[in-house]
Amino acid sequence: MRYPIAIEKGDAGHAYGVVVPDIAGCFSAGDTLDEAITNAEDAILLELEEVVEAGRALPSASSLEALQAEEKYVGWTWALVDVDLGKLGGPAKRINITMPERLLGSVDAYAKQHGETRSGFLARAAMEVMAAEV
Repeated sequence: MRYPIAIEKGDAGHAYGVVVPDIAGCFSAGDTLDEAITNAEDAILLELEEVVEAGRALPSASSLEALQAEEKYVGWTWALVDVDLGKLGGPAKRINITMPERLLGSVDAYAKQHGETRSGFLARAAMEVMAAEV
């Protein structure tokens, strides 16, 4: 899943600051722009791990255009962080599943369209269904 991040430019005395608008309380920083973006992915995964452990649904990613239109983010730089939701819940484990070929094609197309991997999409979908039943 791709989460938009807002980046406040750093200077000689300050790091780049990062806010993840779709995840309350999720922020990060880095001495360089690349480091700030990399650290944002780690911060997002940590926050989402807490969401999963609490049994809540994962927050959806807003459209970049909608967030850019918000007055509080005027002048910020934007990026999309590709978060592999398959990393949630500990180390990944390879599994073998069977599903109809047509469904698999639809899963792959949906995941690609939304910037996810097949594994990440299936993990997120499973977590959302289970969280909805709590």
